Amino acid sequence: MDMLTQLNRAMAYVEAHIDDSMALADVSGETAYSPYHFGRLFYYIAGMPLSEYIRRRKLSLAAMAMQNGGARVLDVAVMYGYDSADSFTRAFVRQHGITPSAARRPGVSLTIFPPLTFQITIKGVQAMNWRIEEREAFEVFGIERVFSHDEMDKLPGFWHEFHETGACDKLCAAAGVRSGDHGERGINAVCGYREVEGNCFPYMIYTLRRPESNVEGYTVAHIPKATWAVFRSEAVPRFGPAIPVLFDRAYKEWLPASEYERAAAPDLEIYCMEADGGLYEEVWIPVVKR
Repeated sequence: MDMLTQLNRAMAYVEAHIDDSMALADVSGETAYSPYHFGRLFYYIAGMPLSEYIRRRKLSLAAMAMQNGGARVLDVAVMYGYDSADSFTRAFVRQHGITPSAARRPGVSLTIFPPLTFQITIKGVQAMNWRIEEREAFEVFGIERVFSHDEMDKLPGFWHEFHETGACDKLCAAAGVRSGDHGERGINAVCGYREVEGNCFPYMIYTLRRPESNVEGYTVAHIPKATWAVFRSEAVPRFGPAIPVLFDRAYKEWLPASEYERAAAPDLEIYCMEADGGLYEEVWIPVVKR
């Protein structure tokens, strides 16, 4: 079953169970992806976390329920998973700009999100710099933090803290590398290398584990042998901003139209420096041929 078919099957599941309390694992169970991999795939293709999409759909249906009948606000709130009329009203106002009671008035404007369907869109406006790499298994170690899929915007803050607190220098010393080293042997990041509960994923700022590395006090992760689709940015003035753009284009544009599908392995973020000091970034996505 190809990626788009699996995504559309998952969306059909969401619609069929929209009145239920759904977890990421329930929806990903309709696909061949783990909760982490499905959550990441959905985030980049849909442009929002799955939890946000479900919230918007529930509030859209709640608005129609308020317009089409005489149901009490509390009854509609409970129907769509809210434990009180107050919490439902706050969420309703954030999406629609009016209270649930006001939604009953004729001619009011509401913000309705229809069900998502996925299809391939061929853009072809900007070329993508990509290659396929085969790598043996290796180990990394570093500083880990667990984020929810709703907290992707907090990753830059984690990197800022890593550099400002001296953690970068300490990790480099533990690995026996220079603080200014870049590329695969320097400081990079990996996400999704182990399963965690809930709508969350582990993210580690890491360096390669070597025989002489001192890993005490750090998280160690095994990266399995895999085939990787590697996407490289153009030159960047500083590290960070190109990574989400590369992931976005890889998931939205390249993966659906390629002969590959996503494999069950972590994603890598590689931060590189040219011999002349120029900077560029790469994202590594594990893949298998269809």
